[in-house]
Amino acid sequence: MKKLLIFLIGGVLGFASASAQQIQWTPDQIKQFSKEFTGNRGSDGRPYISDALLKRLKNTSIEEAWGYLKNKGFNNQFEAGWQIIGNVPLVGRVVTAQYMPSRPDIDLRIKEKGKEENRSGSPNSWPIDVLKEGDVYVADGYGKIIDGTLIGDNLGNSIYAKSKTGVVFDAGVRDLDGLEAIEGFTGFVRGIDPSYIKEMMLTCINCPIRIGRATVMPGDLVLGKKEGVVFIPAYLAEDLVKNAEFIALRDEFGHLRLKQGKYTPGQIDQKWSEEIKNDFLKWVKDNPSKLQMSNAEFDEFTKDRNW
Repeated sequence: MKKLLIFLIGGVLGFASASAQQIQWTPDQIKQFSKEFTGNRGSDGRPYISDALLKRLKNTSIEEAWGYLKNKGFNNQFEAGWQIIGNVPLVGRVVTAQYMPSRPDIDLRIKEKGKEENRSGSPNSWPIDVLKEGDVYVADGYGKIIDGTLIGDNLGNSIYAKSKTGVVFDAGVRDLDGLEAIEGFTGFVRGIDPSYIKEMMLTCINCPIRIGRATVMPGDLVLGKKEGVVFIPAYLAEDLVKNAEFIALRDEFGHLRLKQGKYTPGQIDQKWSEEIKNDFLKWVKDNPSKLQMSNAEFDEFTKDRNW
């Protein structure tokens, strides 16, 4: 327990302990806090979810993702109240950054460490330097909008060039016209202000952060839609997507049969009878284009299901 606490404290500050003197969490630190994930990882230690699964995630509703996570005991993964820039949905692998109100002595140590690590430019550009295609830059800016503008259109263009996605900022941005002109860029931000970033300091990259009422880990998946954003632990991502796809199929079939008058709402809304279950399975078989998971995955998913 003591060793784990040292990992956490050292990682969050990034420069506070002899065992973790860096701004960005090490691969070992990230792995320590995401042990449940057994798939591929990037060189930085973050779980690597495939592009194919990211594409499938786009079709998942916020309600389906939230409901699945709540059933798994993850009650603090959704946040609303955003100003949205560009088009939704936003999906990707999370790169985190944490900001705090500026304190001169700590800010000096951070900049000194950044120089040792050959980081260039202002600290608010450092998280952008680590982005790869499919990543989403997620920043805890403690809700600051005035003097809390983490990026303008120059950094926005750099973010999109590297990630082809966008950002989730519990903070502000500036240069709205310029950001909106970046084709494909999506932003979930707290507000827009013409001011520059001021009296803020970066404290860590790829560490656990708080976004409103949500706790976020590097390597989580983010799903952003009009309702808000949900952060999905990587080890649950594949099962969540399959579950959402199944529910979407079930709902589409149910709506169709209700419109046709074949079944009553009471029959569709309760546990399905063998007749409805078999009718559904035949409908899926007759409409293979509606199935996003493989036939083998579908068979495995439905094998022991309580209809």
